[in-house]
Amino acid sequence: GLVLGAYSSEQEGAAAQLTAAGDAFDRLVSGRLRELLAVCGPPLKKGKTRLFHGLHQDFPSVAVVGLGKKNAGVNDQENWNEGKENIRAAVAVGCRQIQDLEIPCVEVDPCGDAQAAAEGAVLGLHEYNELKQKKKPVVTPQLHGSAGSEAWQKGVIYAEGQNLARYLMEAPANHITPIKFAEYIEQKLGNFSSNVKVHIRPESWIATQQMGAFLTVAKGSAEPPVFLEIHYSGGADARDSPLVFVGKGVTFDSGGISLKPSSGMDAMRADMGGAATICSAIVAAAALNLPLNIIGLAPLCENMPSGKANRPGDVVRAKNGKTIQVDNTDAEGRLLLADALCYAHNFNARAIVNAATLTGAMDVALGSAATGVFTNSPWLWNHLYEASIVTGDRVWRMPLFDHYTKQVTDCPLADLSNIGKYSRAGGACTAAAFLKEFVTASHWAHLDIAGVMANKDEVPYLRKGMAGRPTRTLVEFAARLSQDSQN
Repeated sequence: GLVLGAYSSEQEGAAAQLTAAGDAFDRLVSGRLRELLAVCGPPLKKGKTRLFHGLHQDFPSVAVVGLGKKNAGVNDQENWNEGKENIRAAVAVGCRQIQDLEIPCVEVDPCGDAQAAAEGAVLGLHEYNELKQKKKPVVTPQLHGSAGSEAWQKGVIYAEGQNLARYLMEAPANHITPIKFAEYIEQKLGNFSSNVKVHIRPESWIATQQMGAFLTVAKGSAEPPVFLEIHYSGGADARDSPLVFVGKGVTFDSGGISLKPSSGMDAMRADMGGAATICSAIVAAAALNLPLNIIGLAPLCENMPSGKANRPGDVVRAKNGKTIQVDNTDAEGRLLLADALCYAHNFNARAIVNAATLTGAMDVALGSAATGVFTNSPWLWNHLYEASIVTGDRVWRMPLFDHYTKQVTDCPLADLSNIGKYSRAGGACTAAAFLKEFVTASHWAHLDIAGVMANKDEVPYLRKGMAGRPTRTLVEFAARLSQDSQN
């Protein structure tokens, strides 16, 4: 199969304009492609396709995809590069059409941006069907022509990183337990053993680290907790300050004693989305051989109700000595992160970035349009924001006002309550204010990814299911940080 791009014409109703690869193919078939495009209906719209058969013996099926306007660049209103997004969406649709025809290989027109084309193809074809007997045919996308092969390969690595996060998030909680999650990531990083070390820390180690907040969540489950620690040493000097990623790793969240409603609870297999995205970003960084040091920290456990589970009103002590009143056992992610963030300060980090499917309130605030970012550092915010414009996986800055801190520090029994005293008001902001109590680093960002956890149909190049967002933005952010170091 072959996927070729076509731009919308500037004039209303005029014929679509083919890309360079489309032009070359049209010449190869003596102008038949243009003829067929002209007679097969109205001009090709953005994101739509036309499928042609029998034009050329090497490519029995050709999908022509609409790329929208030719010089679409950064759209300031949308906060993304529209040209790149158009390519991702169009290529994904074209590749799926070839997949429906059960053709095992598809060549993809780079459409002027081979990285975006690769991302569209690899993300668009991904589907979790590990546990089904009947699977969709596997299609291998490859670059059509020789121009842009390096950018194409980079796009494949970015997309495979996101697909790894999607795989981990989608898999059932009885298949991805805390220990199995850690072992799967260790296996994925096995190819880069020369500059990657993986430590899978057991419950006894967590106890010696005095991570009382983390352990109180884990104790309700029969599955033992694990603290996953990854060291990627890509920098010129292993002693250079690392970028530290921290991810919430609740492999199943029932809510604990503050039990969630049963409707939709199955989606809580993806409550380790923070850990999945940061670990997948490190796998991609290692594959790209990025010249910087990265440390990944993922506290992994289940949040379950049992005779051993923590109770509403219990008070626990975090690693930094602060006491926390657990007013709602379903606000557990911030307890894991509190201890992991304290531990992250051991590494003299250039920046600490944590990701977590933390609050339903984040989904209410932004829906699935963007990841909410709470940060104490304009420098860090700018880097994340610029990375997200390129990837199309957007971020939006949220407030870290003292106004919210007062709502978590005004607590009857302890230094902090794990929910704000006005419970429903500004829930994403009070959660971020809680985390801030465990951070002394001057460059820290908290990414609340609850709203972008799953995809229905909002991102056209992702199928329905767990989204693995914003893995590519984290990879792009790390890549930019590594260029900074070199400069």
